[in-house]
Amino acid sequence: MAEESHAPEQSLDSRIEPWMSGALIDVHPVIAALLYSFQHARTDLDAWTKDLSIEDLSRSVLGLASVCFHIRHIAGSVDRLLTYARGEQLSSAQLSLLRDEAGAGMSREALFKLLDDVFERAGSTVRRLDPAGLGDIREVGRKRIRVPLATLLVHIAEHTQRHVGEAIITAKVVLHAR
Repeated sequence: MAEESHAPEQSLDSRIEPWMSGALIDVHPVIAALLYSFQHARTDLDAWTKDLSIEDLSRSVLGLASVCFHIRHIAGSVDRLLTYARGEQLSSAQLSLLRDEAGAGMSREALFKLLDDVFERAGSTVRRLDPAGLGDIREVGRKRIRVPLATLLVHIAEHTQRHVGEAIITAKVVLHAR
């Protein structure tokens, strides 16, 4: 007997993913890749969380971090990493928010408002970057590890997608455990 599927109504195979749309022809390809990553993250998280309650979003099962954590962490890490991309260091407010990422109990609407706000600010920030400076060095973290700006931008995209994947897995487990 086939196992019940909790996949979103529209499968990934039946839609054009953001990076395939060609919609961002006005920006450097590295910057476009990051913007597409944000679009893809938003689409996937929306699809996989639409049936989750506040309790489901906050639920940690099988040792997995909650969906709420992953969404909050995506928003927080994008904000923090873009601070480094601007050549700045983290503020005390950002460090305080980092300590609170594991918090639970946020509604889906509040989580997506947080995510949308961060992605909008991030999009504005990266669109203002001069592509000629993608090789410029940025200092990341307390140890001020030196990395090229382009490498940092690629990391933001891959880190975002890693946590989207983890959120999807957790959402599937939570839905299956109902």
